[in-house]
Amino acid sequence: MTALGRALTRLRGRSLRVRMVLVHSLTLAAVCTAMAVATVLVQRYYLIRDLDQRVTDAAEHSQGGREHAPPGASLGFLNERGQHTGTLAALMTGEKIATAEVVTDQGPRSLTAAQRAALGGIPADGTLHTRTVPGLGTYRLTAVTESGTAMLAGLPVDGVQHMIDSLVVIEACIAGVGLVLAGSVSAVAVRRQLRPLRRVAATAVEVSHVPLDRGEVSGLTRVPAADTDPGTEAGQVGVALNRLIDHVEWSLSERQRAEEHMRRFLADAGHELRTPLASIAGYAELMLMGVDSRKIEPELAWRRVSDQSARMTGLVEDLLLLARLEEGRPLEAVEVNLATLVGDAVWDARAAGAGHHWQLVLCLDAPATVTGDPSRLHQVVANLLANARTHTPAGTRITVTVETADGHCAIRVHDDGPGIPGDLLPTVFDRFTRGDASRSRTPGAAGGAGLGLAITAAITQAHHGRIEVESAPGDTRFTVTLPLTAARSRDSGTA
Repeated sequence: MTALGRALTRLRGRSLRVRMVLVHSLTLAAVCTAMAVATVLVQRYYLIRDLDQRVTDAAEHSQGGREHAPPGASLGFLNERGQHTGTLAALMTGEKIATAEVVTDQGPRSLTAAQRAALGGIPADGTLHTRTVPGLGTYRLTAVTESGTAMLAGLPVDGVQHMIDSLVVIEACIAGVGLVLAGSVSAVAVRRQLRPLRRVAATAVEVSHVPLDRGEVSGLTRVPAADTDPGTEAGQVGVALNRLIDHVEWSLSERQRAEEHMRRFLADAGHELRTPLASIAGYAELMLMGVDSRKIEPELAWRRVSDQSARMTGLVEDLLLLARLEEGRPLEAVEVNLATLVGDAVWDARAAGAGHHWQLVLCLDAPATVTGDPSRLHQVVANLLANARTHTPAGTRITVTVETADGHCAIRVHDDGPGIPGDLLPTVFDRFTRGDASRSRTPGAAGGAGLGLAITAAITQAHHGRIEVESAPGDTRFTVTLPLTAARSRDSGTA
């Protein structure tokens, strides 16, 4: 199939080249034919007009020759020197021919009765006529009257026709040679013009052979820069192909990244769920075997089972929440005062982390009112405060600032703890991202599943806000920015 595809590609390329050369040749042939026909017609017109003028001059000359000729020699002027071979003259009586002669190589010769009959019926009014005289050919004739005598004169058309035929043959030969040369030049020019297109096609064929269904896709071949000139048709095709390859490569990379992220997510979720399930299964087995023999109190076993069940339930609820947020399901939309909400969250965090120093700072140029889901916004602040409390040692100062400016409300959670490791900072908002155990200075602190900051980021984005983090040893700052209700209403109205 690959060989057949290459053969069809070559055939299509050749047929395109042949069609272009054929079009150029036919166009040139049409132009040459039109010019040749126009030349022949114009030349014929001028030659016939010149012949007619000579016929008229011959008729007038015949009248003058007859007047000066001796009696009885009415057509004697034909014997004068300088008369062209084939010149015909006749003396007319009415519209009948009385006598007629034609100049030959041996001198004037009288016409036969049949030849004279072919000349009859021409009026003596000076108009020009074309007649075919038997044995002599086609003539242009005219008759004039002077002093009551009508004279007819004529010249053969064969010379003019022979000249026109020769002109047609010469022009046909010249046109044929010109077409051959033009076709050759067109073939070479078309072949040169199609070279970039062939290189573009070769690039497309090379990319089509890359296995895009598996493995990492990167570094696909591109059309060379010399073949991507947007000023030419082939260059436009090259630019479009490069853009398509870029899009394909980016899409495949994103798909691979999403698949890798999903695999890691499933592995982490399975690992997180396996631990509480193993604990529940172990305690259940112990209870079936008889907890008294192992000196384990039933209340302790049930409490451990309940704790692990609650942990697993929370993990599942967090995963479902993330899934709902990513699907774009609508949240509750009411007006929420962030100053009050953050104050309540700080009070709760202070009760849970009495070993830390908590501080709340309000810098409000306008009411800190946003439109959103109050329970989810409280979850955002609570997750940030819990993250700061969990991963910093006792005695750490945690400062929470609420600030309004430029139509937005910013919530900043700052701590002077050990900071976030540099290799962890780019993925801090990804699922199941957990800090190094050494960052936690709280003895016996239990690490979470690594979903808190991921949920925080998802909720913030669902409220048309953004979350940022900056961290260095002794200076870690999370900033959540949300649009105020009035500013969000103006933006919606403008849109």
